[in-house]
Amino acid sequence: MVTNITVIDYIVFIGFIVGIVLFGCSFYFRGRKNKDATDQFTKANGSLPSWVVGMSIFATFVSSISFLGYPGEAYSNNWNPFVFSISIPVAAWLAAKLFVPLYRSMNSVSAYHYLEVKFGYWARVYVAVCYLLTQLARMGSILFLLALPLNYMLGWSIPTIIIVTGVAVLLFSAMGGIKAVIWTDAIQGIILIVGAVACAIVLTVKIPGGLGQLIEVGNEYNKFSMGSLSSSLTEKTFWVLLIYGLFTNLQNYGIDQNYIQRYMTAKDDKSAKNSTLLGGLLYVPVSLVFVYIGTALFVYYKTSGTLPADVTGDSVFPYFIVNGLPTGITGLMIASIMAAGMSTVSTSLNSSSTIILTDFYKHFKKDVSEKESMVVLYSTTIILGVLGVVVALLMMGVDGVLDTWWKLASIFSGGMLGLFLLGFLCKRINKVAAILGVVAGLLVIFWMSLSQYLFTGAWEPYQCKLNGNLTIVIGTMVIFIVGFLFTALLKKSSKNN
Repeated sequence: MVTNITVIDYIVFIGFIVGIVLFGCSFYFRGRKNKDATDQFTKANGSLPSWVVGMSIFATFVSSISFLGYPGEAYSNNWNPFVFSISIPVAAWLAAKLFVPLYRSMNSVSAYHYLEVKFGYWARVYVAVCYLLTQLARMGSILFLLALPLNYMLGWSIPTIIIVTGVAVLLFSAMGGIKAVIWTDAIQGIILIVGAVACAIVLTVKIPGGLGQLIEVGNEYNKFSMGSLSSSLTEKTFWVLLIYGLFTNLQNYGIDQNYIQRYMTAKDDKSAKNSTLLGGLLYVPVSLVFVYIGTALFVYYKTSGTLPADVTGDSVFPYFIVNGLPTGITGLMIASIMAAGMSTVSTSLNSSSTIILTDFYKHFKKDVSEKESMVVLYSTTIILGVLGVVVALLMMGVDGVLDTWWKLASIFSGGMLGLFLLGFLCKRINKVAAILGVVAGLLVIFWMSLSQYLFTGAWEPYQCKLNGNLTIVIGTMVIFIVGFLFTALLKKSSKNN
């Protein structure tokens, strides 16, 4: 348990939490008299400034996992994680050019209305269910992983941190709707950036030789490498991570409700495009700061600092935050880590409740009143928030659960992207062919994700040897190719008959 955090640090940290919750909840009192409460809750009536929406997209990108994982990976290895960021500008440009106009022209707050138009309601249900399961896994994982460093830095119990964080996010997400989520995201994003830059500056100053020493030692230990340029598909090479990043970010911008819903909150098409570019491009320099911090930590402890024997990898950054930063900045950094987690969870809550209302409730019950819609949104937000906390608590002390959750999430997300690209890139796709493509793709993704657990002993030769980051790539391509080929075959067969 760490006890050397000052009263000022606690004031900064707790002041941030209380301030964010009160600010988010204030949107409830500002908008409760609006007649169009549903639109306010789900898309803020398309009234938000582009810079706020862009900051929200950025904050959604940055979870507490990346905030701590990037420095940890750069400390232990090199700048390979930064390759993921390099792919974002391509995806952001494609989104601004193609995806934003597509979704805004359909004027639906649901990302999956498009799939119903292309393939029928089955596709909308399939992807919506996949999305909800993925978000549940995501919320539980973020809350759990957020609690680990905070437990180390603050000394609070992990269940306490999970419950307090979950309740805080749930409170302002349920009361304030998407406007509260996006505005708090913007504030949290700014705090996150300020905290990361402040930490990078302090670290650079603390190294005896400054930036020159950092570059010299970093080069000596090959810390600035972004991975091997070999063509191997079994290792996390530069090319593997670049392709993985491109597909993942195409998924984010093209089919993820968290992003599509933000397109609809901007004032007009131009604002939506600008916010998309801002959110994506801002992540590149900020992630560069994260890997820089990891390398700076390595050089600092290699040349002048001392680490306890049990502090390694991802735990080095939290250790430095509570032992190496000046008073006040420590509190700011803890608040930054909290901000990264809270922004991700609040986004998932609002987007998931929106999907339940638009893709399920309103489909089975027509002429839903404004009051009834708000009851659904409020109640599902609360239920999903509680489930997210429960999932996070269940992850405590159970080996392998977290890894399994993320592998299951990759199964769902891979199927989502493949079906979207099939509909987006091909004008006419046979619905049966689309179903066959999804089934084939999911089988491949399932094998790639879980074969190491299923095929052991004599069955070991049947395990997938490809790098796990290629799961979404291969799965998506299989869905697209199988769906396209079966469309051609069925079309040819019908002509012959």
